[in-house]
Amino acid sequence: MPSPSPVGDSPERDAFHPDLPDHDAPAPLRARLHHIRAGELDGDTAQTGGMRRFAAISGSSVGSERIWMGQTHVAPETASSNHHHGASETAIHVVKGHPEFVFLDDSTGTPEEVRLRTGPGDYIFVPPFVPHREENPSADEEAVVVIARSTQEAIVVNLPELYVLDQDAPPEDDA
Repeated sequence: MPSPSPVGDSPERDAFHPDLPDHDAPAPLRARLHHIRAGELDGDTAQTGGMRRFAAISGSSVGSERIWMGQTHVAPETASSNHHHGASETAIHVVKGHPEFVFLDDSTGTPEEVRLRTGPGDYIFVPPFVPHREENPSADEEAVVVIARSTQEAIVVNLPELYVLDQDAPPEDDA
């Protein structure tokens, strides 16, 4: 049995096993592994002033059907609009900086703004339809986060203000 070649040893063989025949033949997107290099992220995504979003894993890049993954770079002293991500579950991993995630909590009966202050290595989970915003309060450091969503593409529904999600009411179908 031949020994395996190192992963990613050349761009021509990237994502294909070198010992299989016809490794240069095109394969359907969903019949192979995909390697998206850091310099190959797609910046053709919805953008917000002071924030640069880059898709890595999406329906158009790799044929994914139930997940979207990418990263966001947040300039110093920048905040997103209030928004939610529709029916998508969103997981966020902080790579650099100290971004803050803001939402309204109604567990005491009175809506109160909660600010989750994070640092590198931290994770945030955002349930479907929960209004929130991201902020980078640093005066001089960019924040970088990796985002994974349970939908094929990124969904961002901008809102005029934060509100408490009524758990008894069905979510609005505005995504």
